[in-house]
Amino acid sequence: MRLATWNVNSIRSRLDRVLDWLQRAEVDVLAMQETKCADEQFPTMPFFELGYEVAHCGFNQWNGVAIASRVGLDDIEVGFDGQPTWSSKPELEAAAEARALGATCGGVRVWSLYVPNGRALGDPHYRYKLDWLAALRDTAEGWLRTDPSAPIALVGDWNIAPTDEDVWSVEYYQGCTHVSEPERKAFDAIVDAQFTDVVRPFTPGPGVYTYWDYTQLAFPKRRGMRIDFILASPALADRVTDAQIVRDERKGKAPSDHAPVLVDVRDACI
Repeated sequence: MRLATWNVNSIRSRLDRVLDWLQRAEVDVLAMQETKCADEQFPTMPFFELGYEVAHCGFNQWNGVAIASRVGLDDIEVGFDGQPTWSSKPELEAAAEARALGATCGGVRVWSLYVPNGRALGDPHYRYKLDWLAALRDTAEGWLRTDPSAPIALVGDWNIAPTDEDVWSVEYYQGCTHVSEPERKAFDAIVDAQFTDVVRPFTPGPGVYTYWDYTQLAFPKRRGMRIDFILASPALADRVTDAQIVRDERKGKAPSDHAPVLVDVRDACI
């Protein structure tokens, strides 16, 4: 099975690119983030015509997560247990945002995740981000405690660069979100809960990024960040045979500011 994740930065703006890449790359399961549409606006039919079932969670023009699969799409779950709520306005009741969607695809439990940005170190959104990650860690650890052999993939835009190698300039990001010690510790806590970054062994070294800002010629100047990851449970990590960051998809006309990340997973032993 070929499993991929991609922050598409508006599926309606990027639909043709996504569909074209799905076919060229022969992707079986694609987790998408930042779809930027409500459920009724998601372009399900073009995926269906290519043989993909789709699950989507979106409430408005912000956030949004989806999973497209041609190897089955079962046990769909919107949000995870304990997922924190958020409200940007005091007069509005806090609610769970469209940031987490799970489904079983080809026997693998796939979670498409769009971790909160955090905005700034002193912003309430930063605390929300840390709480969100802590809740995810606790819930995911519980899944493995219940079934240590469960094949689970936590994939998506984590909005964290876990090491200094994951940013083009440590000095440039000094005092910013994405690289702060609490965020990195939150990411490491999920790794410590036995979810392995299965892409890094195949794409080692500094200068390997998944995101480049649209401004200041960041992409041609190679000023990027590595913030999109596929973290696998032990049973799934053992089955990964290859991984890629598809940098070329950041090129061309009207690209997303993120590149797709994919892994090849061999069939489970019977």
